[in-house]
Amino acid sequence: MEPSPEQSPHHAYPDHWEADVVLRDGGTARIRPITTDDAERLVSFYEQVSDESKYYRFFAPYPRLSDRDVHRFTHHDYVDRVGLAVTIGGEFIGTVRYDRINDQGRPASAPADEAEVAFLVQDAHQGRGVASALLEHIAAVARERGIRRFAAEVLPANNKMIKVFRDAGYTQRRSFEDGSVHLTLDLEPTEKSLAVQRGREQRAEARSVQRLLAPGSVAVIGTGRTPGGVGRTVLRNLLAAGFTGRTYAVNRAFDEGLTTLDGVPAHRSLGEIDEQVDLAVIAVPAHRVPEAVADCGEHGVQGLVVLSAGYAERGSAGRELQRELVRQARSYGMRIIGPNAFGIINTAESVRLNASLAPESPARGRIGLFTQSGAIGIALLSGLHRRGAGLSSFISAGNRADVSGNDFLQYSFEDQDTDVALLYLESLGNPRKFTRLARRTAAVKPVVVVKGARHSGTNPPGHAVPVSRIPDATVSALMRQAGVIRVDTVTEMVDAGLLLAGQPLPAGPRVAILGNSESLGLLTYDACLAEGLRPRPPIDLTTAASPQDFRDALAEALADSTCDAVIVTAIPWVGENGEAETGDGEVLAAALHGAAAGSPAKPVAVVHVEIGGLAEALAAASSTAAPRTRPTTLAAQPSGPPAATTAPTPTEPATVAAAGAAGTEEADGIERTPGRIPAYPAAERAVRALAEAVKYAQWRRQAATPGKVPEFLDETTDEPGAAALIDTLLGATPDPRGRPLTHDEARELLGRYGIPVRPTLPAPDPETAVAAAARLGYPVALKTTAPHLRHRADLGGVRLDLADEDALRRAYGEFTELLGKPAELLPVVQSMAPRGVDTVVRASIDAAAGAILSFGLAGAPSELLGDTAHRLVPATDRDAAELIRSIKAAPVLFGWRGSAPVDTPALEELLLRLSRLVDDHPEVVSVALEPVVVAPQGLTVLGASVRLAPPPPRGDLGPRRLPNY
Repeated sequence: MEPSPEQSPHHAYPDHWEADVVLRDGGTARIRPITTDDAERLVSFYEQVSDESKYYRFFAPYPRLSDRDVHRFTHHDYVDRVGLAVTIGGEFIGTVRYDRINDQGRPASAPADEAEVAFLVQDAHQGRGVASALLEHIAAVARERGIRRFAAEVLPANNKMIKVFRDAGYTQRRSFEDGSVHLTLDLEPTEKSLAVQRGREQRAEARSVQRLLAPGSVAVIGTGRTPGGVGRTVLRNLLAAGFTGRTYAVNRAFDEGLTTLDGVPAHRSLGEIDEQVDLAVIAVPAHRVPEAVADCGEHGVQGLVVLSAGYAERGSAGRELQRELVRQARSYGMRIIGPNAFGIINTAESVRLNASLAPESPARGRIGLFTQSGAIGIALLSGLHRRGAGLSSFISAGNRADVSGNDFLQYSFEDQDTDVALLYLESLGNPRKFTRLARRTAAVKPVVVVKGARHSGTNPPGHAVPVSRIPDATVSALMRQAGVIRVDTVTEMVDAGLLLAGQPLPAGPRVAILGNSESLGLLTYDACLAEGLRPRPPIDLTTAASPQDFRDALAEALADSTCDAVIVTAIPWVGENGEAETGDGEVLAAALHGAAAGSPAKPVAVVHVEIGGLAEALAAASSTAAPRTRPTTLAAQPSGPPAATTAPTPTEPATVAAAGAAGTEEADGIERTPGRIPAYPAAERAVRALAEAVKYAQWRRQAATPGKVPEFLDETTDEPGAAALIDTLLGATPDPRGRPLTHDEARELLGRYGIPVRPTLPAPDPETAVAAAARLGYPVALKTTAPHLRHRADLGGVRLDLADEDALRRAYGEFTELLGKPAELLPVVQSMAPRGVDTVVRASIDAAAGAILSFGLAGAPSELLGDTAHRLVPATDRDAAELIRSIKAAPVLFGWRGSAPVDTPALEELLLRLSRLVDDHPEVVSVALEPVVVAPQGLTVLGASVRLAPPPPRGDLGPRRLPNY
């Protein structure tokens, strides 16, 4: 909302303070600065506030605002005097104001850094978290304007307001003076205030999705008068699923005499319905959607599913229509699924909602499914149905202009009906938030993700979100760090989901293989080795094996303490007449279920070939499986990165604590009820799903004990000195594009964090080179720093172990003779480092994903093969240990082929120091240490490049707000 000309010209209207927020009950509201045009809104708002709330605000009866009050509360300079309002439908429901004051409590200007703050919330909206949201935003505004403390006077009886301040998580002081409570809040964010903010965000966003998936009433707007069409199809599917709430058909073109359609009430508009409608499914042409949204907003609808197409997928004009759709819906407090959505499903017995175009509602199950593609959604629903799997919920978000995968994770984290969350994503609007939410959710239940549009470098049509430039391999590594099971195809997603939803987590990688086909067993054995599992030799039951033989063998394998999981392979067995029998799948399924039910809880998967009815019979338990109890020990963990006490070397198998025990409870705290046993048509698919479960289970065990940032970093780093140096290097008016540091500048900055860089001296001619070598001491190295030859010893750009002046002069002559003139080569001289393994350590900031720490071996092969590992910053000791062990070439660091192992603890320390540097100073947008020579004792950083720039904004640390794309 733009200010009128009366607004102070000295301070422009701060439109970046505008924000859409989700309130405690799941509804949305808009926070914005108050302007001079808001006088009537303010008066109307105040008239709807109770006398008691007015008394609490002004400490005296105050029935109405005077003209002077209205002028004062609507005229702000946006620096020393700021007012914010929360609006729904354009009308105020709450306000907050601060006035800068001096030590005596009188009005002041900067450099005074304290302000008096006061709130007022309409009684009808108290309890929705309005004041808490306002406090977050007014505190962010105050910090931006140089205010460090809030002071507030609150009557002792105003318990609600006292609680808002007390629960905010800021450092505060309280005293009782002159009959009121005097509160002082330090506005610097703390770990507690950030945790409070994120906890409120989680509950509010989860509730907003829950309101969409569990409405008490649904109206289908755009229901056709004749069979067919999108609206009529949704209405038919709602009725066929047995929706437990009330259903209405709405179409402005209905004849006035039409009262029912397909057995439900028919209306021309929502205004004709004599009760509030919770959810509206909009299936009208795009040009009529604004009218439908306005009708919904004016009649209290809580959420929308917009099936209509014609938005961002059609180009820039459609993208603007989409943005306006979101603005309009949020202005009324509604969230949107879509546009261009396929619909939503909730199979809970108390809801039975199928507000989608899926012709058949899936069975009830324990899998939650989110997809950004209607076509993929159809394929996934069909595939899950064919394999007998049920769903707890389904959202096909289409263009995901509002409700996104992040919201689905918030919901899945709390939903007791969901054991596994499956997501097909084509874009990540907020990667930082996604990894944070995924890490927290994965700590209590598996999250399986397929990422589409991995290599295009652009977003799919319709997805108006920021594009991240980080490679897909980096995205995958960051997801793994957050505990996400990243797979490549929707088939793999279903395979993994079936195993995770129906079976307990494996305690380790040891796999027993049994079956009646030696060949199929060998294929399974090979697949296990290829996926990093530790299979035992297959047990061949022979083709004459009966279902009872399968049951006995499975029970024995499950009881074996040296086995963590079992894969059963089965082909049609030979009957008494010598012919293959293919129709006894139900008998074999009963045998396998019986063995699993009476044995310790370990995962079982079946690979079968042409055994009729087996897969269906194995899946029969899926719809009746009891819910798992949430592991309180894991749910209470902070959303930090995964951790382990020690990371295994590539030459040693990882040892993990046993997660399974006799009975049906695992060490991770989750009770398991024997359920469906997943069946696969190929050994490779079953093994790949099991391998993902093994890696996820290991992450879960590690995540229970978060890694730490070693204390030595606090004693050997100079954060204030580095900050002062950065300020000096950037200057008073830094170039937004940033600037690279010189070699000496980079050495000085890195040295502040205990990262020594070996000095190099320029050598523009042989004489200078000799003088430099004498200064550094022989032996030395002669290197070119020309960009096309830098770090390319294979092209002759590096000469090592030059023991004396003669060797140096010869090397210099060969340099200039073979590679070019000194002015082109830019040669330097550097003292030799101890022999070791050349590695590369980098850190960079991606605007969308945040700061990323990377590690790999130096050289063209590693670069060409993409053998680089990545972790999000800040990195813990566990992250650093895992980082150097997760590259394919890691054995080179640990004594490969008889070589001496290098000093990996020193390398881990270097990674932690660099992580701390970029985390403490976001102005450090890029660092490359290349090469880092890691010797058996210690390491040497031979080259370093650093780039500084004004820090990019950190939206994840600010107050809660919904994204606007």
